[in-house]
Amino acid sequence: MKTLQKGDIVPNFSSIDEEGNTIQFSDYKGKKLIVFFYPKASTPGCIAEACNLRDHYKELQEKGYNLLGVSADSQKRQSNFKNKYNFPFPLLADESKEVIYAFGVWGPKKFMGKEYDGIHRKTFIIDEKGLIERVIEKVKTKDHAAQILSGN
Repeated sequence: MKTLQKGDIVPNFSSIDEEGNTIQFSDYKGKKLIVFFYPKASTPGCIAEACNLRDHYKELQEKGYNLLGVSADSQKRQSNFKNKYNFPFPLLADESKEVIYAFGVWGPKKFMGKEYDGIHRKTFIIDEKGLIERVIEKVKTKDHAAQILSGN
C-alpha cells in the first residue's frame, strides 16, 4: 500500500466522527487541514499527541488549520477519548479503515519484538487545494504542534 506523499492529491473520503456525524474530505474544500493518524484512542502516546494538539489548537487555528484525528477505534471509544480530554476537533471512528487505507498508513509494525499490522502514526498537512503540503513521518507525541507550526 502506497502512503500519500508531498504533492499528492488527497482522495475524497468519508467516515463518521465520535458523534456519528458523517465527515467528508470535501467538507474542508478551500481550507487548510491537518489529518493526524494515531494507533489507538486513550493509549499513552495517543493521549500525549492529541493533548499537545489540543493545548496548541488556538495557534494552529490562527495559522488557518482545521484538525481531524483518525484511528480505527469505535465511535464510542473515540467519543470517550474526546470527552475525557476535551478535544476541540473531531475524531474519526474509521473502523472500516477507508480513510486509513486512502492515506496508506496501515501496514506492518513491530512492538516488543512482535510483528503485526496496524496504523502508523503519521500526520498529513493539506493545503486549500487538497494537495499534501507535508507529511510528518516521525511524530513527536509530546511536541507535535511545534513540529507542525515550525514547518520542519
